[in-house]
Amino acid sequence: MSNNLKINIRIKIVLGYLLILLCLGAFLWIVSDRISSLQQEADFIEQHDIEVHNLTHEIEKNMLEMETGQRGYVITGDEDYLEPFNNALTAWQINYNKLYQLISDNAEQANHLENIKENIKEWIQVAGQPAVQLKQLGHDEEALHFFINDPGQQAMDSIHDMFLSFRKTERELTAARIDDMRHSNTNLLYTMYALWAGAAFITIGAAWFVSKSIVRPILQVTHMISDIVKGGSLAQRVQVHSHDEVRKLADTTNELLALVSRQNWAKDHVNVMSTLLQSADKVETASRFYIHKLASILNLPYGAVFIVRKGPELVKAAAFADPDGEPWDKVRDRFLPGEGLVGQCMLEKRMIILDDIPPNYVRIESGLGDAEPSTLLLAPVLFEDKVLGVIELAMFRPLDALEMQLLEQLTHQLGISLNSIRSKMEIQQLYHESQTLNEELQSQTEELQTQTEELQTHTVEMQLLNEKLATQKEAALIAAQELENYAKELEQSSKYKSQFLANMSHELRTPLNSMLILSQILSENKNGNLTEEEQHYASVIHNSGSELLNLINDILDLSKVEAGKMQIDMDLVNLTELPEQMRGYFAKSAESKNLDFVIEMDDDLPDIIYSDGLRLHQILRNLLSNAIKFTESGRVRLHVSKMNSIVTSDFMITGEAIAFSVEDTGIGIASNQLHSIFEAFHQGEEMTARKFGGTGLGLSISLHLAKLLGGYITVESEEGKGSTFILYLPLVTDSETVESLFIMPEAAAARSEEILQDYQTTGVKEPECLKELEHKTVLIVDDDIRNVYGLTNALENLHMTVYTAQNGYECLELLEKHPEIDFVLLDIVMPEMDGVEALKRIRSNPDWADLPIIIMTARAMDRDQYLGYGANGYIMKPVRMEKVVAAIKELTGDQGA
Repeated sequence: MSNNLKINIRIKIVLGYLLILLCLGAFLWIVSDRISSLQQEADFIEQHDIEVHNLTHEIEKNMLEMETGQRGYVITGDEDYLEPFNNALTAWQINYNKLYQLISDNAEQANHLENIKENIKEWIQVAGQPAVQLKQLGHDEEALHFFINDPGQQAMDSIHDMFLSFRKTERELTAARIDDMRHSNTNLLYTMYALWAGAAFITIGAAWFVSKSIVRPILQVTHMISDIVKGGSLAQRVQVHSHDEVRKLADTTNELLALVSRQNWAKDHVNVMSTLLQSADKVETASRFYIHKLASILNLPYGAVFIVRKGPELVKAAAFADPDGEPWDKVRDRFLPGEGLVGQCMLEKRMIILDDIPPNYVRIESGLGDAEPSTLLLAPVLFEDKVLGVIELAMFRPLDALEMQLLEQLTHQLGISLNSIRSKMEIQQLYHESQTLNEELQSQTEELQTQTEELQTHTVEMQLLNEKLATQKEAALIAAQELENYAKELEQSSKYKSQFLANMSHELRTPLNSMLILSQILSENKNGNLTEEEQHYASVIHNSGSELLNLINDILDLSKVEAGKMQIDMDLVNLTELPEQMRGYFAKSAESKNLDFVIEMDDDLPDIIYSDGLRLHQILRNLLSNAIKFTESGRVRLHVSKMNSIVTSDFMITGEAIAFSVEDTGIGIASNQLHSIFEAFHQGEEMTARKFGGTGLGLSISLHLAKLLGGYITVESEEGKGSTFILYLPLVTDSETVESLFIMPEAAAARSEEILQDYQTTGVKEPECLKELEHKTVLIVDDDIRNVYGLTNALENLHMTVYTAQNGYECLELLEKHPEIDFVLLDIVMPEMDGVEALKRIRSNPDWADLPIIIMTARAMDRDQYLGYGANGYIMKPVRMEKVVAAIKELTGDQGA
């Protein structure tokens, strides 16, 4: 079999079994053929030999019947004796013909049978028919005399003797055939043994071949691994020539050995580097040892080590194959955090890898020539998350995974060594300083002794003061203990409340369950034994029990929300099913009150969102249930739409949002009641509560659930005309952004309040200092909606007109539409068009050449660089309101406003 033919173990085993099956098939075919032959021989003996014997007896019987019929007729003259004579005269010829057909293949027996036939004919002609004819002619005496002489006796005796000889020959032939069949049976048995031996030989050979091709490579792998475990060389490899799973096992083993070998190689270099760095006593020495050893380990053509000196500055401490001469003399050896790739690596504390380095970035030179590297790698040297330096490497090829892991380990060792060296140097310095201080302390000891005497005079006063402080401390401890006991009582009370609610739910729901089931059975009146009034009573009991169960559920939901135990399960929610589900809940209720129930879904809505479907439906059912309850005529409408963002005075959603608006034409809500309708157990005026019923918990629970889902509920209402409740939720269609794609209302309010507080604490809050800012127009360009919201509120409180944009394109469009804009607050990092590009385009337009622009950014970039682009001012984030006001006042002062 060719080694290039890939046959796996399964195919080998299957081929072995197929070979065995083929052998068994051939065995069965040969045996069945021999059995078929034996069966044919047995059938021949049964059908031929026995039939021959039977026919000979039949012919002799026919002759006996003719002889008997002849004698009876001649002696008695009775015609009845002629009937068997005549029948036998015809029958012997038929039987003779059958017998002749059976033995026609044997010439000797055929001749015997011909002789028998001639003798039969002779008897019929000489004795049989003549005697009958004489009797028929009335020659009784002649017939009797002919009968007495019996001229056919000799022929009859010959016939009998011939049949005896004929049958004897047939018996001998039958015995010969039986002997042949017995011999065939013996041969069949020998054949079966031979075939079984052949099949066993082939089976054993196939099993040996398959097992050898499987076991031998496995034993080779096992022996090699055992040898490696005992300390053998990792350089040895498994050689397998088959192309099956064993080959895969061998290849995987070889890959594992190569990986382990490389890992040992890496560990050896780590140990060597550790020993080498421990021998260094200076930062420069350790850096030089490190970069030279690293270059030899990873075959690096160029490398440099930058170390943090005093302050945040990075300084080149050592290099390997550092290029010299023009233009490399202009390359900087010092960097501040954020400056260049070295400074950026220090600032971000992460590895930076650049492929496809541009031409003439750096060249690697040798005595034979020079070339440009293809990969640049910068890695921070850290110790306890503190940057001690940065290494920069230029390579002709990227590092593989193991080399990257080795580089990280060696860099970590360098960080440990640098920290150890610096710690030793600090200890030495502290030691010298301690010696100096010791001398100073000795000189001061005498002064302290004199001062001790003076302090003793104050001891009595200090004791009195200590007693007073001890009394105050005891009082404070008592107060603290009381507060602690009070806190424990509150915690215990909360626990009792939770236990009570849990017990109450069980104790109330158990009898309610029985009451609801039994009242429903009674109201159905299947037995027909209740009157219509009694059936109505049962329906009232069932409806009242259902309302009581809903009340219990509302109270428990509220307690869960207040205790922070309400579970929210974010999962896929199918919006396309929402209309049908809500119609199923409320269509009958609206129809019973003759209300138009309308559900509208905007076309741009997605089919699937991520939220808690159970809680979403609970909120919508509460809102729709209230709308139908408090609406006597008109309509109730559910409208679902998509919005880009939501910003109100109470909350915000910065990304896309979805709004569920429930409108009704009901009784409405008084303006003095709007602020309290979301409070627990609140239900408007007393008359409304008595008329419509309910617990007043639905809206409170709905608002809590909306906040848990990252949204909010707002309400607009006019008494007597209807109400509109809107549920806002973040529109989330990606499971990876389910946890945080929105800003909770508290975050937006806190940010706005922070900016407003910044403004109120400044020194420019006096009205006479801010009059010059009134009626000014400002454009805020920032993609962070929280900053925009806070700044807008603060500036509008100064009676300024505010426009907002989220990127450079929107900024340019607003400047075109509103030439009255007095100045711009411009962020740098924004999508689509950033602040730098927007600033350049503004300054390229002569109409906006003098427009005041203040940069707002969190980037640690040179202020002069932004001013060089054309900015008039620069404010670092996080923005403080007093800085904004001061910068605007400065610009308006420059304009003489």
